Amino acid sequence: MKNSINKRLIVGVILVAAVAFGSLAYSHCQIPCGIYGDEARFEAMAEHVTTIEKSMREIERLSAETNPNMNQVVRWVNNKELHAGELSKIITDYFMAQRIKLPAEGDAKARNDYVRKLTLLHRMLVTAMKAKQTTDLSNVQQLRSLLDEFHGVYSGKAR
Repeated sequence: MKNSINKRLIVGVILVAAVAFGSLAYSHCQIPCGIYGDEARFEAMAEHVTTIEKSMREIERLSAETNPNMNQVVRWVNNKELHAGELSKIITDYFMAQRIKLPAEGDAKARNDYVRKLTLLHRMLVTAMKAKQTTDLSNVQQLRSLLDEFHGVYSGKAR
């Protein structure tokens, strides 16, 4: 009996610690550690867009069935929303909060670059929000286009 209580206590402590410190385990914080690379973020963003697209297609396919499996539809909706949220998180937490630097006062070129990058990121955020709200594949196309354009502007290889 005492052994069972000790095991439960240990499991309980582990669960409480996991919940309490789970946010600390998130793979990217706002400390300028220099560990994470920009290209890895671009690849992750592209994967999120592809996953959003697949989710939209599956929602449409399943919904068109005579007897749609609503559990599966809900799972794909949740998946789409999760990946749109993760995309938004990279945009805000990584690029907007850390990588896009304020331009020096009076530097018109740097200010123009800054505004262009922020505008593209904002457009991506709005489009990711629209992707959450709908299954309109034009939002996926727009996300890919904006991501490609931002990648070019950010890397200095504007297309």
